[in-house]
Amino acid sequence: MKSSLQNLLKYPSAVLGMLVVLLLVGTAIFAMVKIPYAEAIRLWRGGEDVWYQNPKFAPPAWINNFSSKKYAESFSVRTTDGSLEKTVTPGKEGTASISINYPLDFQYDFYPQEMILYVTSKYQTKQPFLSVELLTPDGRKIRITNASLGEKLTYRFSQDQKLMTRLRTEDVFPVLFSDPKTGQPLKGQYQLQISGTTFEPGSDIDVEFVFHGQVYGLAGTDQSRRDLVVPLLWGAPVALAFGLIASLGTLVLTMVIAAIGTWYGGWLDELIQRITEVNLVLPFLSILIMIGTFYSRSIWVILGATILLSIFTGAIKGYRSIFMQVKESMYIEAAQAYGASSPRIIFFYLIPRMIPLLIPGLVSSVPSFVFLEASLAVLGLGDPVLPTWGKIIQDAQANGALYRGYYYWILEPAVLLMITGLGFAMLGFALDRVFNPRLRDV
Repeated sequence: MKSSLQNLLKYPSAVLGMLVVLLLVGTAIFAMVKIPYAEAIRLWRGGEDVWYQNPKFAPPAWINNFSSKKYAESFSVRTTDGSLEKTVTPGKEGTASISINYPLDFQYDFYPQEMILYVTSKYQTKQPFLSVELLTPDGRKIRITNASLGEKLTYRFSQDQKLMTRLRTEDVFPVLFSDPKTGQPLKGQYQLQISGTTFEPGSDIDVEFVFHGQVYGLAGTDQSRRDLVVPLLWGAPVALAFGLIASLGTLVLTMVIAAIGTWYGGWLDELIQRITEVNLVLPFLSILIMIGTFYSRSIWVILGATILLSIFTGAIKGYRSIFMQVKESMYIEAAQAYGASSPRIIFFYLIPRMIPLLIPGLVSSVPSFVFLEASLAVLGLGDPVLPTWGKIIQDAQANGALYRGYYYWILEPAVLLMITGLGFAMLGFALDRVFNPRLRDV
């Protein structure tokens, strides 16, 4: 094993392949630890109820590094976690004044899509009062709204008819964030000033300020405002688990069946060969599509069907030809002479001779199963519960991502799929050279 590893490290492609595979494994472990399975499912299936802070169809924020004009970045802050500072000043007869100021550093060439205030208040009988103003970098103070509060209030800047009337426009953001003289975006430090008043003891006001820009986060968002970081991270453990289990299950079962048929021969070997020949002409993908359409799209059902349909392939005939040679070896005759049983000969003498061929084949076949799972998801037959790379591409396709210019939505999972395939392929080819001496000088 040590010499095999030393030989493997002689190939630069093997080193690069191992780094890619280790990175994928590390990403999978990080995803499962950072975002537990139940939380990942909740985030993936939550839709706009969970991701209301995010804009729809927002590219990742890092595109600003490659653009001459800067897009507004999305964010949210709230008083409940301290990201939005709140000052409470007690007054007479149980009243209190609440001051909330947020410095908004606007350094963008594009106006925000939306700005929203989510206000929650606590009171017994007397409703609190709220006033919102925006202080611009050139010293102007723009009154946004005044309102008596119920338990909850959602205020959208772009939908306030009174604000539109005061600003004399139907699109408020070009007026709020522009220089009145030039009409161009006015960059600098804005101040969002929120003043509240409560009129009885125990009353309180909490505010969440949501700023919807054109870009968001590391991976962007989709049609349901979901942060694509979640499915991109969780796509790694799903892809690796599906690929490794399918590859290992297929190769091990194929090898065992080929060894049993070769050793016992007769009608059993003939039956295995006939099943293999029939299976070779069956439309593999079409059968999986039928299973996903008429029975179940569960990833475990698809995985089981994939393994069953992949056992009786041409590999059985290849293994059989090798086992036929090994069966006539001297050490097999010696094992029979001292009374070794047929199962012992199969599992301790025949199959171990094939392990060197199993390892490269195992690694090389992982990408094909990873691409199979992604392909089924793109066709709409992926597991509806799991966030996967294929599901991202399927959602992007269904929402016309390429026609609407949302290239990031498809490129991100596609690049991860290509990196996965490339990493396992390079490692598999190098392993094949290490374990097959005839290929070392090729």
